Amino acid sequence: MGSLQPAKSLIGKHSSFRSLKEVELEWDRQFEDHPFGVDYGRLENGLVYYVRRNPKPKMRAALALAVQAGSVLEEEEERGVAHIVEHLAFSATKNYENHGIVKFLESIGAQFGPCHNAWTSFDETLYELLVPIDKPELLSQAISILAEFSTEIRIADEDLEKERGAVMEEYRSGRDANQRIRDAYWSLLMGGSKYADRLPIGLEKVIRGVTSKTAKQFYQKWYHLSKMAVIAVGDFPDTESVVELIKTHFSQKTSASNPSPVPNFHVPSHEQPRYSCFVDSEATGSEVMISYKMPVKKMKTIKDYRDGLVESMFLTALNQRFSKISRRKNPPYFSCSLYADTLARPVRAYIMYSTCKEKGTLKALESMLTEVSRARLHGFSEHEISIVRALMMSWIESAYLERDKRKSTSLRYDYVQHFIHNEPVIGIEYEAQLQKTMLPHISASEVSKYAEKLQTSCSCVMKIVEPQSSATIGNLKKVVSEVIKLEMDSNISPWNDEQIPEEIVDIKPNPGNIVKQHEYSNFRATELILSNGMEVCYKCTDFSNDQIIFSGFSYGGLSELSESEYLSSMMGSSFAEEIGVFGHKPSVLGDMLAGKKVRVRTRVGNYMRTFHGECSPSDLETALQLVYQLFMKYVTPGEEVDLVMQRTEEYIRAEERDPYTIFRNRVTELHRGNSYFFKPLKISDLSNVNPSKACEYFNSCFKDPSTFTVVIVGNIDPAAAIPLMLQYLGGIPKPSEPVLHLMSDYIKGLPFNFPTTVVREVVRSPMVEEQCWVTLSFPVELTKVTTVEEILYLDFLSELFETKILQVLRFKHGQIYSASVSVNLSGNMPHRTDDMHGYIRIHFSCDPKISSKLVDIALDEILHLQEEGPSDQDVSTILAIEQRSYENGLQDNNYWLQKILDSYQSRIYSGDIGNAFQVHEEGRSRIRESLTQLTTQSAMQRIMPYPCKNQYTAVILMAQPRASKWLRSALLWKPSDRDTKILAGVAGLTVLAFSFWRHSRKS
Repeated sequence: MGSLQPAKSLIGKHSSFRSLKEVELEWDRQFEDHPFGVDYGRLENGLVYYVRRNPKPKMRAALALAVQAGSVLEEEEERGVAHIVEHLAFSATKNYENHGIVKFLESIGAQFGPCHNAWTSFDETLYELLVPIDKPELLSQAISILAEFSTEIRIADEDLEKERGAVMEEYRSGRDANQRIRDAYWSLLMGGSKYADRLPIGLEKVIRGVTSKTAKQFYQKWYHLSKMAVIAVGDFPDTESVVELIKTHFSQKTSASNPSPVPNFHVPSHEQPRYSCFVDSEATGSEVMISYKMPVKKMKTIKDYRDGLVESMFLTALNQRFSKISRRKNPPYFSCSLYADTLARPVRAYIMYSTCKEKGTLKALESMLTEVSRARLHGFSEHEISIVRALMMSWIESAYLERDKRKSTSLRYDYVQHFIHNEPVIGIEYEAQLQKTMLPHISASEVSKYAEKLQTSCSCVMKIVEPQSSATIGNLKKVVSEVIKLEMDSNISPWNDEQIPEEIVDIKPNPGNIVKQHEYSNFRATELILSNGMEVCYKCTDFSNDQIIFSGFSYGGLSELSESEYLSSMMGSSFAEEIGVFGHKPSVLGDMLAGKKVRVRTRVGNYMRTFHGECSPSDLETALQLVYQLFMKYVTPGEEVDLVMQRTEEYIRAEERDPYTIFRNRVTELHRGNSYFFKPLKISDLSNVNPSKACEYFNSCFKDPSTFTVVIVGNIDPAAAIPLMLQYLGGIPKPSEPVLHLMSDYIKGLPFNFPTTVVREVVRSPMVEEQCWVTLSFPVELTKVTTVEEILYLDFLSELFETKILQVLRFKHGQIYSASVSVNLSGNMPHRTDDMHGYIRIHFSCDPKISSKLVDIALDEILHLQEEGPSDQDVSTILAIEQRSYENGLQDNNYWLQKILDSYQSRIYSGDIGNAFQVHEEGRSRIRESLTQLTTQSAMQRIMPYPCKNQYTAVILMAQPRASKWLRSALLWKPSDRDTKILAGVAGLTVLAFSFWRHSRKS
């Protein structure tokens, strides 16, 4: 049996997919163990390395240390230790103390944060860094950090005690309904194996009580260099020097001479299905999950690759059906999907997942099983498979065209999978050849056979999730037996395909013409004024070979509406999307677009109406046809309205069950007042929705092209693109009377009513497991004279606050896992002539017992920054973070799209986006040059309340005390006579309040 490695000479770097030659297929030939396109080897101490040169992003390197050790290796007293070791890696090592690694990463503007730099799974632990390498010493130091992780993590009592709180908070913040559902399902899936009870987060008692000795023993036992790999992908001058750096930092490292072999943990199969009915009062909705487990099969040969393609076609074909069913009248579910996933090293599964209306789980389960049976009985039609084939061909074509534009982080992922799971890396060029050769010859009957793998005897696990119990395991078993009988009796009819129109646009419009054209040399863009009044600005880039993105906007939105109009109009977008905003139902349009890379979405916001799209350069005409249809077609209410109303009702019920939503709504009310724009939607509100008015409003939103500005960015060939713009954008007729023709200066603003004093509140909500979230907010005010620069200052301040809050609350006190700081100015965006108002928000979760104390510590830190200013190192850090973000943005189409949109929507825009762009760039440079301890301090005193403790809101979400806990404390309390009378009155009120609460929950 020969080995197979793609020949580089077969494929020219810039040859098109359509001219790509097919390959001869020898089914038994094996892929090389050596991954394609990378320097790959092993050091004498056992460490594996992967090094690849890749220019995107420029002057960046994506690094990783992969360790074949995860939570499944833990003993009972170690449950959670693998994850704790991962945390301790960033706390202290031999050469870095007191979170010195974090400080280094921040100082060079590298990405750092929870879930960004490391994660622990059942079978592996991964450390990742994305670092700038514009200075030679940075790459060396980053690789040295990975070397520290391999053998030099310091695990001492003081390190462990400092990090316990952060790990505990990560554990606590994850104990919501979604996590409980996932954990319960995992235990059901993996029952009978060690994987079932080795969740990486571990046990609370271990997190709180494990000793440093136990953690160190795990580290020394399982972190062996022979079980590790270093991956380095980046914009290197050469790979040889990077390999030498790896050797320099790792060659002298040593591990135990006799490493413990990693055991293989068996996951038993079972012929009888496993069932579960999971009830959680905080569940976001009703769900059905069905899984079919099987052993992992390694992809070694060409035949294995083809089998994987057939499987992908089956999954896609069945998902196409699920999607269409979800859009029918009174569907059994709102969404349903099927996918394959590797659950752990020895086992993978086909997983079907659906969301449905309350008490609808049995109907959803029946439909899901019936569709699998239908596929077994009747298979898929050639028409369905032709659509699937076109979809998959377009996916691989796009990947092939972008082969030299892949990001280093994506390539890093491939090499991690090669090391951890032995997945072959054969190169996108060769994969494209294989798929182009194979896909046309895979038949519908061959795809249909995969339904045999989804039998209830194939280690099947079925689980339903409900907020209130309505189904039993007996009900589930009955549904299964009924569907099996229908299939055995062949009482399931074949699938009935919809008729698909051939053309998106029935009659192509007469092209418009260019009235005015302007070139903006400072950011290399061209602006066109079309004969129907529409403005179009396009920028040609080479960041991606197969991407064009665009966005159109017009001023005027929901803020203009009265309270009587608002509710119905707000629902207009939801109705329109389901009816079909482009003249075709979504299920039909999906088939029409098969084989094309096109997506267009619409949005009606408070101040603007927008559409956004993305397409391949070869599909630009189709994308612009959809925009043309958006303006030309009217949506009218039909049976789709009922589906939208059902979904909305379920969404509202889910929101009412969610403690965090109650908390978020209170924060919004504090800052926005009691405006109808910000009130949470209630089920009783739905009876006041008028679908006809909703559709009428939506139709008016996208009718007048003269009010719209469209920005297009990407791999544009102007010679081909401009005629298409003129035909489908310029061909939109301008109405005889202006429709929603609003200028930004005169748009109605939404209320902003930040309290003028201090507000500290605790919001209590019933919770299954106790959680606590804190939001600390300060108002900000920007004067109209200096708005542009003040907004930039705010960005720097938010970065500074996030860095300092993490330093104090996590790294110093060890009491939070993460914190986020954000700025909200959205309520003021359209006004060019008024001062701007908004707020800056600090958000974190913590132990409820110390939440108020942590608010005070955060306030003290902000006040200290206002009074003393940040350190020079703080200023240097935030400048580095901003600069690295800016450099990355310059290489991204989405950045430039937003930059041009911001120029049009800027307060200083007066018809010349080049000038607005220049003012912003000069303002950024000016602030960067002048940013010091004093200027930053001055900005904090000027933009925010000073001192900050004079005006802020602090809202804390806590669990509602349980009646049993309250009663227990009451029994231990010995009241006086006066207390007895008070207690009797309180008890009466409590019973009344509880009765009302119970009634409100039922309704």
